[in-house]
Amino acid sequence: MATETSVHQAMLAAVPHLRAFAISLSGNVEYADDLVQSALMRGLENLDKFQPGTSMQAWLFTILRNHYYTELRKHRREVEDPDGAMAEKLAVLPEQGSRLDFTDMQAALARLSPEQREALLLVSAEGVSYEEAAQICRVNIGTLKSRVNRARTRLAELLALDAEEDLGPDRLVKAALLTHTP
Repeated sequence: MATETSVHQAMLAAVPHLRAFAISLSGNVEYADDLVQSALMRGLENLDKFQPGTSMQAWLFTILRNHYYTELRKHRREVEDPDGAMAEKLAVLPEQGSRLDFTDMQAALARLSPEQREALLLVSAEGVSYEEAAQICRVNIGTLKSRVNRARTRLAELLALDAEEDLGPDRLVKAALLTHTP
């Protein structure tokens, strides 16, 4: 088994990716930080269940994802705001174009099914391989690839993008919509 120091270093190296994934899933920075902290604590508590030689990051992604969906099921009675209409009334409009693009991207991502959004974010934004993403999502690789493809197509429709030239400089937009195979 790997030394305790290398395991902890692998966990620390995964934190920025876990945080980005948690923010993408939840849309709330504070809640995302709570999800990351919970995933790390659960990972430490269950370190004996980690299989050496596998990806620590993928293992922690799975823990975070499972905890997020468990929490989501617990809070089903809360008022949902999937299109952001209520939140929009409370928010200050951004002053820069890239911030507007980012807001449009967040709104479009929120309109994807949770499965498509999750697959797209893991593969395109986080750079997780299709194989690892399929394991994290507990689906076949073909199913995952189909979800990513459908998510990219739907995102392009929602953002009214016709060609690659329509893409702005935002790395997240490019990563989510360009069809590349890692």
